[in-house]
Amino acid sequence: MAVGNASSVKEFILLGLTQQPELQLPLFFLFLGIYVVSVVGNLGLIVLIVLNPHLHTPMYYFLFNLSFIDFCYSSVITPKMLVGFLKQNIISYSECMTQLFLFAFFIIDECYILTAMAYDRFAAICRPLLYQVTMSHQVCQLMMMGVYVMGFVCAMAHTGCMLSLTFCDGNIINHYMCDIPPLLKLSCTSTSINELVVFIAVGVNVIIPSLTLFVSYTLILSNILSIHSAEGRSKAFSTCGSHVISVSFFFGAAAFMYFKPSSASVDEDKVSTIFYTIVGPMMNPFIYSIRNKDVHIALRKTLKNFFLLK
Repeated sequence: MAVGNASSVKEFILLGLTQQPELQLPLFFLFLGIYVVSVVGNLGLIVLIVLNPHLHTPMYYFLFNLSFIDFCYSSVITPKMLVGFLKQNIISYSECMTQLFLFAFFIIDECYILTAMAYDRFAAICRPLLYQVTMSHQVCQLMMMGVYVMGFVCAMAHTGCMLSLTFCDGNIINHYMCDIPPLLKLSCTSTSINELVVFIAVGVNVIIPSLTLFVSYTLILSNILSIHSAEGRSKAFSTCGSHVISVSFFFGAAAFMYFKPSSASVDEDKVSTIFYTIVGPMMNPFIYSIRNKDVHIALRKTLKNFFLLK
């Protein structure tokens, strides 16, 4: 990404998660383990969906993209974070802006793909007879295109505004990544436009998904409660239970981050950010796999074919 301003700062120092020496090595191995599990889990789910035709449905099409997004944005954040546990973590200006763009792009994608998955569950439970038409291959592709376009537009807005700022002297970022709030604190020029863009972007990216999720699950719950058989209700709940857990985890962590008291410390900011940037991508493959019979069948079939080939 091209550098577009006249900042005298050519590189930044990321302070990382903690400055306590005795915690550096244990935290390194902890987050290395989380990252490895996240990579294996998300790539494994991607491979299972690609190799098994019975998973080529709208639900797993969205899950494929969710796993891809989780893999990408955890890879944007975690490797650089791990470096900070071992030595002084220096990141160049251009690398910092690139990380900011990619983080914003993938985190907004995650927000909207969870919203698209909620609509898919609404269509499957509330309009089962029209499901094949409502969630056709073309519709799913258009929805995913919308997800990535929203992510790109918002990420470009944030990064473009950040590139317009000048960083004169301060180059120490009290964070483990190049996030917007700590970078704004280092600017020696007005950040009013940046703050306005953040306000508008966060507003749009909270209101649209929140309304869609609320309406979808209100209608889903109403539909489930109207089902007379206990078996039917249980099956309906099971089809959207994993998604509810994933949505609650992601939006709960994000809400804690953005709607906390202004008196909250920077360390609390960093800890809350961990849950939706690092822990969330690790949890999603398990959330969607543990009680999913289709994934279990696909895993057994894939392992069986692998060992037969050997």
